[in-house]
Amino acid sequence: MSRKDAKGRTLRIGESVRPNGKYQFKYSENGKPKFVYSWKLEERDKLPEGARPCIALRTLEKEIQHEQMMGLKINRQKMTVMELVERYLKTKTGVKPYTKVNYNFVCNILRKEDFSRRQISDIRVSDAKLFLIKLQEEDKRGYSTVQSIRGVLRPAFQMAVDDDVLYKNPFSFELASVVVNDSVTREAISRKQMRTFLEFIKGSNHYRKYYEGVYILFHTGMRVSEFCGLTIKDIDFENNTVNIERQIHRYPDGTIQIQKTKTTAGKRVIPMNPDVRECFAKIIENRPRRKEEPIIDGCTGFLYLDQNGTPYVAMHWQHRFKHMVDRFNTIYKEQMPKITPHVCRHTYCSNMARAGMNPKTLQYLMGHSDISVTLDIYTHLGLDDAQMELKRLQAQEQNIKDAEEERGKLLKLAQ
Repeated sequence: MSRKDAKGRTLRIGESVRPNGKYQFKYSENGKPKFVYSWKLEERDKLPEGARPCIALRTLEKEIQHEQMMGLKINRQKMTVMELVERYLKTKTGVKPYTKVNYNFVCNILRKEDFSRRQISDIRVSDAKLFLIKLQEEDKRGYSTVQSIRGVLRPAFQMAVDDDVLYKNPFSFELASVVVNDSVTREAISRKQMRTFLEFIKGSNHYRKYYEGVYILFHTGMRVSEFCGLTIKDIDFENNTVNIERQIHRYPDGTIQIQKTKTTAGKRVIPMNPDVRECFAKIIENRPRRKEEPIIDGCTGFLYLDQNGTPYVAMHWQHRFKHMVDRFNTIYKEQMPKITPHVCRHTYCSNMARAGMNPKTLQYLMGHSDISVTLDIYTHLGLDDAQMELKRLQAQEQNIKDAEEERGKLLKLAQ
């Protein structure tokens, strides 16, 4: 016979009513009996007089069933921060190899921290903030490292919230409100600095072999990983275009892999101006001939190869730029700021914005998936840029006015 409560409702398997009228649900965890209790069977039930507010028994049952189905520990209080992070990372399938490297980097740091062994139910917002502050101030971790760690902890705790394990995400605050962004901003350099730097490289017996590559980075806005991924076949001299459809990366273990562009918008065909075309032609002309060309993931014919015959990667160019800037600054009194391949990209974008290029066109050339990234360059333009733009528009208006006046004079003469 089915059992019923005092209201005549049929109780399910595992449900029962205790002598004091409290509902009970019995279930099993790892072969051991467990119990949850409530004064209410359904949420709509009224609480007995004097009873504390509680979650209905059948709501608790659903949570238990959900947790069992998801494989979460029933005893939520025992799950540690590290266990949560590891569970979260198991859900991140299909990520790029470099992202996996970053995840491993974060995990290696967390495993050494006492914070990672704390139970997630004990972590409050203040605990989360103090942990990030400790990483920066005591452990001397850089802002980008703290940002990466928080970039894993925040979604991991959000997963616990979404799974109804926690009620609140303690890492949902803005990072800038807690730690100081002490990272060096990679600003664009001026046109004068760019010309001076290029002239120095071109005139250097040691560095002139890199001139064409540096010029191209300054005048195309390509990511350095995209530039390194180019092959001879990607340079179309007939149509004066460059086909960008891959990037090349070297990982900590020394392996080199071809990947798709950073975003789908990164796959693009960009035009070459005459100077860029000439630079590509010289690179190919001066490229050492090898009996066996390196083949990386089916691709061959890379523009730059190191002394071991391995294609250049971002690290090669970063080292070259550092050496060139250091050498310049030891020779000249007027110092050059830090210049990296990414500074070249940022400089190109800024120069095009100052020249009045349409933002959507610039977004395409840069391979930005989000127009806000491109527009951010426009927001960095200052008073001098605004004055130049107004002068340009005034000159256009004056030219139109002069043309109309000239047209009017010609019409009068014709009459």
